[in-house]
Amino acid sequence: MTERPTETVTGKTWDKKPDIDIDRLKTFLAGLNGFGANPLTGGFNRPGYSDADMAARAWFEARLKEAGLAVRRDGVANIFGRYGPAEGPAILVGSHIDTVPEGGGFDGALGVAVALECVKAMKDAGFEPSTAIEVVATAEEEGRFGGMLGSQAIAGRIDRAWFETAGDADGMSLQTALAAQGLSPEDAFNCRRSPDEVKAFLELHIEQGPVLEHKRIPIGLVDGISGVSNISVTLTGRANHSGTTPMDMRSDAFAGLAAFATRIPAIIGDHGTDQSRITIGKVELEPNFPHTIPGRAVFSVITRDTDEKIQHALLQAVKAEIDAAAHRHHLSSEIKEKSWLSPVALDPKLQDLLASEAQNLGLSHIRMPSGAGHDAQTMQSLCPSALIFIPSRAGISHAPEEHSEWADILAGARLMLSALVRLSSHG
Repeated sequence: MTERPTETVTGKTWDKKPDIDIDRLKTFLAGLNGFGANPLTGGFNRPGYSDADMAARAWFEARLKEAGLAVRRDGVANIFGRYGPAEGPAILVGSHIDTVPEGGGFDGALGVAVALECVKAMKDAGFEPSTAIEVVATAEEEGRFGGMLGSQAIAGRIDRAWFETAGDADGMSLQTALAAQGLSPEDAFNCRRSPDEVKAFLELHIEQGPVLEHKRIPIGLVDGISGVSNISVTLTGRANHSGTTPMDMRSDAFAGLAAFATRIPAIIGDHGTDQSRITIGKVELEPNFPHTIPGRAVFSVITRDTDEKIQHALLQAVKAEIDAAAHRHHLSSEIKEKSWLSPVALDPKLQDLLASEAQNLGLSHIRMPSGAGHDAQTMQSLCPSALIFIPSRAGISHAPEEHSEWADILAGARLMLSALVRLSSHG
């Protein structure tokens, strides 16, 4: 028996109403997470431009081709698969497939999996979009080199001075990493898409926080994304014997670091808001020996807020407190600004569209900010952009314990599919 065509509010018809195949989605995500998996920890290791990351990209390209999409790769290894008219603007949908070291299996990868599944669901239903849809897997979103290079390249937002000096925590330069994977660094500046080429960008992502789970709400519609500043700090004192050097005669680099760290709550109290975040995430001590006073401490400080003025104030206060701690402990201090991403308000009309589609699907939802950076904040400078959050169990992310329930994933995927059908129904 032939199912009758279903008519949308736009008047377009198709063989049947598109819907998500959850088993197919699970299979794709599992295949993607076969790259960089650590069976001992349960974590995933696909840092940007690592061999595992590039192998996952090649695998993803093959899956796009199997789905019958027109596939291309740009100069920084962003991957695109186009469905619909070959000419004219496109709606970009996707996320990233790189991970932090020992990251989880949902961060980024789920957004890419959902994007492809939405297009497959459309094809299964015989739905042909009037505006093309491009599934995208962006490159180097997790900031191994201090930025979000893939979406920055698409939006034409690469700062050349940063690009030429950027390096990872182990001292490898971004340009060396690109060249090692057969990519020409200069091609990064030839990836920009024209605003006429891109109608919108949509991204689905796990929340990476506890709010949705705590409130028992399946959908978060992100209205703004925090800015992120990344600085590297070096405190230099004098390494010496821990038993023979009196406490009041030391130049202890770790003591200076600790003194600064205790001031973080006061910095936020004096200059921040409930959206402010300051994190010391990576620390190296030298000589790093139990019986030796540390003579050198190198550490990162990541500052975030949804208000750029507050973000600037936080960073200035951080610098002042570092200098004060160094002075009290007889240390010299050096501060290097590695990267700066401004906070971004996402497109309100797309938020309204998503809210309308969520209501049509019977999905409760809230508007909320994102404390983590995402490709959508960079893409907003190019085109209207939107970000859908689904709950994260216990708010855990960037760790092997990261998990989202498949019922929540299905709800988010159906919302994305419904939004894409609506957006793409008009040329």
